[in-house]
Amino acid sequence: MAHSNAKLLIDGKEIEFPVKAGTIGPDVVDIGTLYKHTGAFTYDPGFTSTASCESKITFIDGDEGILLHRGYPIDQLAEQGDFLEVCYLLLYGELPTATQKADFDYRVTRHTMVHEQMSRFFTGFRRDAHPMAVMCGCVGALSAFYHDSTDITDPHQRMVASMRMIAKMPTLAAMAYKYHIGQPFVYPKNDLDYAANFLRMCFAVPCEEYVVNPVLARAMDRIFILHADHEQNASTSTVRLAGSSGANPFACIAAGIACLWGPAHGGANEAALNMLAEIGSVDKIPEFIDRAKDKNDPFRLMGFGHRVYKNYDPRAKIMQKTCHEVLDELGIKDDPLLEVAMELERIALTDEYFIEKKLYPNIDFYSGITLKALGFPTTMFTVLFALARTVGWIAQWSEMIEDPSQRIGRPRQLYIGEPNRDYVPLDKR
Repeated sequence: MAHSNAKLLIDGKEIEFPVKAGTIGPDVVDIGTLYKHTGAFTYDPGFTSTASCESKITFIDGDEGILLHRGYPIDQLAEQGDFLEVCYLLLYGELPTATQKADFDYRVTRHTMVHEQMSRFFTGFRRDAHPMAVMCGCVGALSAFYHDSTDITDPHQRMVASMRMIAKMPTLAAMAYKYHIGQPFVYPKNDLDYAANFLRMCFAVPCEEYVVNPVLARAMDRIFILHADHEQNASTSTVRLAGSSGANPFACIAAGIACLWGPAHGGANEAALNMLAEIGSVDKIPEFIDRAKDKNDPFRLMGFGHRVYKNYDPRAKIMQKTCHEVLDELGIKDDPLLEVAMELERIALTDEYFIEKKLYPNIDFYSGITLKALGFPTTMFTVLFALARTVGWIAQWSEMIEDPSQRIGRPRQLYIGEPNRDYVPLDKR
């Protein structure tokens, strides 16, 4: 709601704009009528100072290191809840009762199989295709299989599409992994929970029984929770922008996956692990630390600091604990990559340069190490991120569809090209 006005003086003309306040967080100046009154636009590359929508889903305070989903702190959700409970919360706005959770879990579990013809899609890709390329294609193709849940004006169809996406994403992700390594697909099992089912689909083989390690399943579940939603980031904004045109939900999520693939976004944990491999051994760390401190050196430490969190990333604290639990459970002691990671972590938490610049290890640093320990290749890291973020994308998409003030996205520009000029015939050029 508006509680004051902001005044803008442009070309000697003063215009007032309402200032709106949310429940928490910065106020916003409503400049919706700026062009109408002044003939001018605002200029904000990356939209980093622009609120593109109203939302009740996620709140972030980067300076204080706060992340809330529907008002609940991320650490409480990750330590006390499970992923499907967080899915319910993001979708419906409240934590489920025991009956609601049992019903939701049942509905998700029984939507996990994909159409059998989907398996043929995978054979159209080269074996060495990046799993994210495969996911972009296969998720977009879901709209060709599920025509009964693409009418975005029907609340029931939106709900069915949401359930299908959350349920089928682990199956598609596991299929992408299996295809990548040349193993047969493993079907989901309804008697396993979400994370355990996913690990089994990734690591079981038909020739022997696979028993899911509960410590690893809990770690996987926690990774999913920590990546479930993160406000209006690049991929979420992409999903909303695609959805604003009326595109079907499967196409919107495929657009989000394409955006997430970028190394500056979802590919950051893959980049962090590649950096550890580049460093190679503990004795080379000082050299790379010196390079990171040198402004003239292009080398950057990946997995440290965060664009939003100017304090410690609240997700990183839980991810750090989860990372060490997994390493202890698997008894991994002599992996040179992990030795480099642990020493880098120690330096980052004690070195004055890192502390002063607030370059704390972030969630990508710890999740990369954890996923490697779980047995995933780096090419699968962003796929797992997409799997987890699907619920956030769907919740944000649903909220946008139901928002009466939402219009098709149409950013403006500052044109700096040639002014109006006349066409010159080819023989006179």
